Amino acid sequence: MKTVIRTFALAAAMVACVPAFAQSLTPVSRVEPEFPREAVQAGVDKGTVKAKLTIDGDGQVSRVEILDANPRRIFERAVVRALSQWKFSAGAAGRHAEVDLNFSR
Repeated sequence: MKTVIRTFALAAAMVACVPAFAQSLTPVSRVEPEFPREAVQAGVDKGTVKAKLTIDGDGQVSRVEILDANPRRIFERAVVRALSQWKFSAGAAGRHAEVDLNFSR
């Protein structure tokens, strides 16, 4: 599993996202979620989000459903924005994947 740490200009915030797929589907293109400004402003240093992806015939993510988030209403929007841009191989059409994302700064 690959850990990606990305730095953002906003308060030098960093997010480490480690996705874990329920099914062995690997994206061919990924966009990492940004550490939300709201989290920085609220003093939130870390969090987790579990999401379910639905993949269409072209390998595009057609739906992102948040299954769990801690804390709630902080990281969900960033996760939906990022995961909606992920792409999978066309052979993944009609399949679902669950992703666990861990945020820290």
